[in-house]
Amino acid sequence: MARVVRDVARLPKAHLHLHFTGAMRPTTLLELADKYGVRLPDALTAGTPPKLRATDERGWFRFQRLYDAARSCLRAPEDIQRLVREAAEEDLRDGSGWLEIQVDPTSYAPRLGGLIPTLEVILDAVDSAARATGLGMRVLVAANRMKHPLDARTLARLAVRYADRGVVGFGLSNDERRGLARDFDRAFAIARHGGLLAAPHGGELTGAASVRDCLDDLGAARIGHGVRAAEDPRLLHRLAERGVTCEVCPASNVALGVYEKPEDVPLRMLYEAGVPMALGADDPLLFGSRLAAQYEIARAHHGFTDAELAELARQSLRASAAPEATREKLLAGVDDWLASEPGDPAPGV
Repeated sequence: MARVVRDVARLPKAHLHLHFTGAMRPTTLLELADKYGVRLPDALTAGTPPKLRATDERGWFRFQRLYDAARSCLRAPEDIQRLVREAAEEDLRDGSGWLEIQVDPTSYAPRLGGLIPTLEVILDAVDSAARATGLGMRVLVAANRMKHPLDARTLARLAVRYADRGVVGFGLSNDERRGLARDFDRAFAIARHGGLLAAPHGGELTGAASVRDCLDDLGAARIGHGVRAAEDPRLLHRLAERGVTCEVCPASNVALGVYEKPEDVPLRMLYEAGVPMALGADDPLLFGSRLAAQYEIARAHHGFTDAELAELARQSLRASAAPEATREKLLAGVDDWLASEPGDPAPGV
């Protein structure tokens, strides 16, 4: 007998792991490339997600090259406005009630008039998109671990300066195999002292030790990815005990070769260990799926029930920087979703 399930796109949730350029619609990328005469790599024009595998440095370089090519098409404030508005629209379609979009403003500064003007353009775009769509949105400023730690300190001070304009957190991204977490401890101390949430990447391309370093050296309240913590039961217990949320991106993990198949991503292991999770899409432009699809992966490949999916949504909301009133409203919406009647039978179930 077919099992009836609720529509995960109607489940209220928070989206806490979405990179800026990676949030772009593929059609928008093609239009902007045409606008500026940019010749994109064939992998970005084929109409299907590029074939990627970043478990070695050559594969990561290819991934980064595609990302940089897409980013080069964002050249004017109106491009930034469009990207943010469309990202908000896509998130709303997937049931998101709160979005924290992650960006390294230094990557866009050369074309947008410098570091401060760039961050102000981004924050203005987020504010405009939030008012236009009704989606709660904030910004997480991320340093690049491939650059000097002094650059990260500059970014941390800038992020704190704009905490009252919509910056809620500070991250650390790019290849975990390069740059030790402790090299960036001063930057994260600046961010935490300024009231920002610490959310560095760890436990994606490298193992459980990188998650431990994020906790010990950077005071992480959330971990970007964190799935490799599953390789260390004691670390899982520590994450659960401290309530540190892992921003897990199942489709991304498979696309980059961290795991071979969706069912290999240790969602069930983390969930059963009591580790809070916030499912995220990471870079939909390159991986081909957005937020609701991550919940579908949990359902289809890991047997998550509607009650368990609702709990994942609650965990994402609790880990967010949303104001208390917003969080409570969305949590009530999760309860309403679970209390509703299931819809049509899921295809193929």
